[in-house]
Amino acid sequence: MKKLWQGVRMPKAACILGLAAMLSAGGGISAQADDQRAMKARLADSALAWSAENGRLRPYMQAFPKGGDIHTHLRGAVYAESWLKWAAEDGLCADMSVPGLRHKVKESCAASGWVTAAEAQANSDHRRQLIDALSNRSYVPTLDWSGHNDFFATFARISNSPRRWGDQFAEIASRAGHQNILYLEPMITLIFPELFPLLGDVKLSGDLAADYQMLMSGDFGAAMPTLLASARSQLKAGMARKDEILKCGTPEADAGCGVTIRFLHQVIREMEPAMVYGQFILGWALMEQEPLMVGTNLVAPEDRHVSLRDYTLHMRMIDHLYRNEGPRNVALHAGELAIGLVPPEFLTFHIREAIDLGHAKRIGHGVAIMYEDGAEELLTRMARDKIMVEINLTSNDTILGIKGRKHPVGVYRDVEVPFALSTDDEGVSRIDLTHEYMRFYEEHRAPYFELRYSSRNALTYSFLDGASLWENAACKKDVEQGTDAGAECAAFLKTSEKARLQWELEERFRVFEDEQRIPERKRTSFH
Repeated sequence: MKKLWQGVRMPKAACILGLAAMLSAGGGISAQADDQRAMKARLADSALAWSAENGRLRPYMQAFPKGGDIHTHLRGAVYAESWLKWAAEDGLCADMSVPGLRHKVKESCAASGWVTAAEAQANSDHRRQLIDALSNRSYVPTLDWSGHNDFFATFARISNSPRRWGDQFAEIASRAGHQNILYLEPMITLIFPELFPLLGDVKLSGDLAADYQMLMSGDFGAAMPTLLASARSQLKAGMARKDEILKCGTPEADAGCGVTIRFLHQVIREMEPAMVYGQFILGWALMEQEPLMVGTNLVAPEDRHVSLRDYTLHMRMIDHLYRNEGPRNVALHAGELAIGLVPPEFLTFHIREAIDLGHAKRIGHGVAIMYEDGAEELLTRMARDKIMVEINLTSNDTILGIKGRKHPVGVYRDVEVPFALSTDDEGVSRIDLTHEYMRFYEEHRAPYFELRYSSRNALTYSFLDGASLWENAACKKDVEQGTDAGAECAAFLKTSEKARLQWELEERFRVFEDEQRIPERKRTSFH
């Protein structure tokens, strides 16, 4: 049966013009000159260069198999047009003085001085203003309004019905499926307003063991079963609605049905300590009970007052839970900072503490790495311990003004710290993962083998259950030789969800590389 993702392949062409000798492949695979698969990979690299030089980079990169997007915020991944459409359908309002979407607070939108979202959608000026306000579209730097401000201001302008979880899942899954992406690991906040009456007035002592006992013996602990049940119910309903929207299991199934989704419990750090600790505790329990929730992360701007004031405290919270309530998967935003945005002293320890105290297996952004105390030693350790960095090129450009040679992805490449490209907030930034792969190629001259390395890393360092494909010698050999899985590898694949998806990625690479050709250009029209 034809697979859904095959619809985005590059067309076959007439003949091969030549090969380009490039790097050896990453991800634990050696590429010998006489190896047939390595030759096909070099052909794919030549086709990449040709596509870039002949206006065809987008279709090439869209068809390129991508393991996953493992640094993406669900709320920021949805495009503004969808928020407006759902608001119109659900009877929400639009406050054009912001502009932003709002829930009705009086008998009508007009009574609050607003218009209905449906009216705003139908009015071309209002629609334009709202899309610009809910994203970075049309952003131009002005006095007192930076890319950082424009980016983070969008989230407070979004309002939507709680019943739209499935619509959000469907949007990001469909977009991924049409880009040949196998896996998504979006960050999501399922329970938040419910925590304010439970934790809003609670003060912590700073003794995190005692504070944990105090929280769990009070109203918060008593409400925990209900909160967990609500979170799990919302996930289940959302995933079912996603399948319904995408017509999964039917002949008309959308490409997004083939995308595997798991979630990260995101903790909003710009809160008083009890609220942050409570979110972590809730997430710790949710990760234990809900298979779809595979990790946790901290969100909200790293440079804000509370984020800076309590950074080490937040890391200590994670450390306490990790050591006393059991290890969990942790990925942390750390080093999403630049000189000038904060005083220099705040640039010197965030990444290190995220690893030492926060037990981070992955670092989100890591832009300030060269400002860290003992940066070279830290890089060496990250390479040795395989602490992966999630690279968000467009986001770092917009928010921090860091791009091109100023971006530390070159440093991470140089010392072999594993990394993978991701989108961060594709809806706000008006991009997709294909765009980020294109940008990596164009700005950093990344060859095909390095793009493939990033793609593989997105699955290798994902929080999917099971051992990595690359940890099994038989599977490594089968991949290297370009054969079907032998008996030993096939038996291993049955034990690991992660390895099965990695194997699927390798199969897609085989198909993709088999199809790459450079067409012969017959310029008969030029006389």
